[in-house]
Amino acid sequence: MEGLPQKHNFSHCCHKADFERKHCFLHNKKADVGFLPPLPTLDPEEKCQTYKNNRESFLNNYIYEVSRRNPFVFVPTLLTAAARFEEMTKICCEEQEKANCFRTKAETFIQYLKALSSYQKNVCGALMKFGPQILKSINIAVLSQKFPKIEFKELISLLEDVSSKYDGCCEGDVVQCIHGRSKVMSHICSKQDSISSKIKECCEKKIPERGECIIYSNKDDRPNNLPLREAKFTESENVCEERDADQENFMAEFLYQYSRRHPELSTPELLRIAGVYEDLLRECCNTKNPPDCYRHAENKFNETTEKSLKIVQRECEHFQILGKDDLKYHYLINLTKLAPQLSTEELTFLGKEMVTALTTCCTLSEEFACVDNLVDLVLGELCGINENRSINPAVDHCCKTNFAFRRSCFEGLEADKTYVPPSTSQDLFIFHADLCQAHNEELQRKKDRFLVNLVKLKPELTGVELQSLLADFTNVVKKCCQAQGPEACFREEGPKLSAKSQVA
Repeated sequence: MEGLPQKHNFSHCCHKADFERKHCFLHNKKADVGFLPPLPTLDPEEKCQTYKNNRESFLNNYIYEVSRRNPFVFVPTLLTAAARFEEMTKICCEEQEKANCFRTKAETFIQYLKALSSYQKNVCGALMKFGPQILKSINIAVLSQKFPKIEFKELISLLEDVSSKYDGCCEGDVVQCIHGRSKVMSHICSKQDSISSKIKECCEKKIPERGECIIYSNKDDRPNNLPLREAKFTESENVCEERDADQENFMAEFLYQYSRRHPELSTPELLRIAGVYEDLLRECCNTKNPPDCYRHAENKFNETTEKSLKIVQRECEHFQILGKDDLKYHYLINLTKLAPQLSTEELTFLGKEMVTALTTCCTLSEEFACVDNLVDLVLGELCGINENRSINPAVDHCCKTNFAFRRSCFEGLEADKTYVPPSTSQDLFIFHADLCQAHNEELQRKKDRFLVNLVKLKPELTGVELQSLLADFTNVVKKCCQAQGPEACFREEGPKLSAKSQVA
């Protein structure tokens, strides 16, 4: 289209053809949509009237606004979101307290969309950065935990359909994505007796709802006849011969057998254990007595899980000690020091997501898997989906070296030494009376932004010094908003806070 490629900076893609052109568009998708304003919120009465007057236009506009703010969400998810949004609109427009109804129902709905968006981005990011093998491993771990009674041959057959679905969905091929998902769900439902006892009701639903229902169905119960350990991988004399005969299939079966026996572990932890086992066999199969070497594999697996467990326990202790707000400031400071090149919007979003992960999981019985899975999704957001995204050498190393171990890699990272802060404060300490009009949530957003921008400006300050300056900012807002002339007060207090930051 005339002018469009130049306007959106993808002229170079238009010179390519077929598969290469499609991939070029995908790799140049805008991942950071911070330039877009928050989703417009209409007055409830106006919303209901617009829906009543022209349902199709109302829903199309909604799909447009949500889709452009979630550029990597799979199309079936967007269509389900639109159906849920319409259902919510119908219910709330009949209520007396429309605003309250929309507010309550929207919260669950937004969480649903965010959770799926995060997972889909993470999986597609893994596919783009590490290739189809890592995607296969993720799906083996997820499906084996969810369907522990599935036979290995059946799982491999199902994986062919799953991989083809992700190819289409991650590339943004709408038709292949919808068709692929439908094929996967039909495959599962046609073999449900041998796959899971928890999906009967889901398989009776219509095609669009069936997929969501299966995704959110509970894990099936572990088969009674399944021993706690699979002796074939640690006690057999012929492990090295079996591995050498077909390494890919051998490792896939190990991951399947370990995952179905350990519903309490997270997906990243299962991939770490598979990685540890692969490294161990590489070492053991080169010794004089391999069985003697790999017989202690379970100890290695337990050590790996113990390390990951300690990280999660430490994070949950932080949550208990600091509370929600201070924990968020802790993560905003740390994340900004690690990746100051990211936009302020991205960093505030990542900080909030870390806190959401811990507040959601740290009181649950399955605390470890929940925290590890959700924090891994936050790291997926940080690393980004496109393989050509680059932040700084240390972060790039953690994002691109080993998918399963990026969590422990980030644990060892320090502040970015290559970062050069801006030479001026870029109006950071110029405040206006509009701060007094900001409601709680909006004021909180402004405080978060102030803290992130302060770290970008003064990365050498300690966490304590930065939190102290944030407290001073809060006090300035309180003081000036109670003053007779807020604007004059801000003009006087802003430079004082700036001077304080120079000597902090």
